[in-house]
Parts: sequence; C-alpha cells; structure tokens
Amino acid sequence: MTTVTASTPTPPHAPSPARPTQHSPAGPTLGPARPRRALDWRLRFGALSLIWGFSFLLIKVGTGGYAPFQVTFGRLAFGTAVLAVAMAVKRERLPRGARTWAHLTVSAFLLNALPFSLFAYAELTIPSTLAGICNATSPLWGMALSLVALSEDRPTRLRVAGLGLGFLGVLTVLGAWQGFHGLDARGTTLALLASLSYPVGWIYLRRTLAATGSSALSMTGAQLFLATLQLAVVTPLFTTFPARFPLLPLLATAALGALGTGLALLIQYGLVAEVGPTTAQMVTYFIPVIATAAGVALLDEPLSWSTPVGAAIVLAGAALTQVRGRS
Repeated sequence: MTTVTASTPTPPHAPSPARPTQHSPAGPTLGPARPRRALDWRLRFGALSLIWGFSFLLIKVGTGGYAPFQVTFGRLAFGTAVLAVAMAVKRERLPRGARTWAHLTVSAFLLNALPFSLFAYAELTIPSTLAGICNATSPLWGMALSLVALSEDRPTRLRVAGLGLGFLGVLTVLGAWQGFHGLDARGTTLALLASLSYPVGWIYLRRTLAATGSSALSMTGAQLFLATLQLAVVTPLFTTFPARFPLLPLLATAALGALGTGLALLIQYGLVAEVGPTTAQMVTYFIPVIATAAGVALLDEPLSWSTPVGAAIVLAGAALTQVRGRS
C-alpha cells in the first residue's frame, strides 16, 4: 500500500501504518533525510508502477487455478515473507503493546485481508481491466469519507468538482447510458467495495495509530502477518485443499505476494524517503493504465471506447480531489 492522505488514491495494496506526516494516516514516516540511492528514483517509480499495474492480471491468472481465498492467503504469505527478511536484515523489532496489536488486527482486515479477497472474488466474473479502474475510485471514496470523519479535511469547490467528475467517470466505464448492459453487477460491486475498504482503513489508522514509535517496516510487517493469520483461519472454512497445484497460477500468486505486496512496499518506502509522499503517491495514476494495457494485451480482454475514456475521467477527478488550498 502507499503514502496517502485520507483521500489519496491507492493501489490494491495496504498502506503502511506508521507515524503519518503530511496528512498521511497510513504512510511511513522515515524522517527528513532523503538518502541517495544507487538506482535513480525515476526508474524505481516506473518499476513500482509496473508491479502494481500488473497485480490485477496476476490476480486473474491466480484465480484461474485456485480459489480466491487461496490466492489471497498465498499473496499475504509471500508478502509477509519478503518483509520478514527485510526486517531481519535491518534488525527491526515487531511493535509492542497489546493496544497497538489490537488496532493492527483491525487495519490488517480493512487494508489487506478484506480488499485483497474482494478483488480476487470480483475477478472471477469481471475483467482485470475493470478491477484496476475500480481500484482507482479509492481517492473518491476517501475524500467523501474524510470530509465527514476528518475535521481538518475541508471541502473546496475544486475538490467537490473532482468528486463529481470522478463518479461521472465511473458511470462512463460501466456504460450507464446503456443500462449497464453486459455488466456483471456482483463482481463490479465487490471491486468497488474493495476500493472503499482502503480509505476506511486509512481513516481508522489515522485515528488509532498516528504515533506508535515503531518504524514503517515494522508496522507493515506486523500488519501483513496478522492479515495472513486471518486468511489462514478463513480459507479452510470456505475452500478445500487443492487436489492439484497448477504451475502458472501458483507462480502468479507468488509474484503477486513477493513482488506486488512485499517488494513493492520496500520500493515505495525508499521513494517516500527520497522524493516525498506527494511525488511517490503519483504512482497510483499509472496503475489503471497499466492494468488495462496488460489485460488487453496479455489476457485478450475486450476494450470498448468507454473504458479508457471513463478511466481518464476517473483519474482526472481523483487528481482534483487531491488539490488543497493554501494555508
């Protein structure tokens, strides 16, 4: 997940619950230092865009061989393993305190277990391109919720216009003028609920874990570990043990977790530390573009004119919701 405000767009990966700055309820606080990196930040920015953009394709491939809960469990397990290795290398300690772990349990559900599972179930019946565009509605939901839940987020005409424009884009993607003909209502609803879960989680984090004293890596590692435990309990209740293990879906699930959930978070931490959260969060605007291109090119998913046009309107509206007035 990503450094965000309560209305900042996000990819389908839970944000890190560390001490937020710059109105960041879920973003890592790595201090003012911006260390130099061997690899230019623009290349890492592009790599992060590709990794998160391809996540929806990987979900689609994974659910082609395994149940959605199994894909989500594998995703979380591989992601947790990557962060555990990173924590061991950096000698990071897990957070302390029963209260912190209790709040992390809730955030793990809202930011990882729930949206990851909803997207996996949604892609059983909708294209990965549509799932990626639905994910781009998170900042729209976030702004609407933050106006109610966060007193410092005051509406402006421009942000309200962005909210309206964004949802107009959603209606365009869904083909509202055709009566939503050919649209799978259940899958689309699940994807939109997944995108709604993220800002709910951000607001919860902002209210409960704004200053824990633990690092972003430590908090996120603990959060993913708890989400993995949640799926470990749920998955056997709703699925049966696979009779066979098809290789391609298994590799897709492993990549989704190790790259899209584990490595991507580590890349993002470096970007936030080097170029700041405002620039780092712009990666979100590339995700639906890459998700659409990947779905059409590699999965032969259909593409009508309303999909790219509606996606562009959604992203324009999302960008406007991030414009803040001067203090």
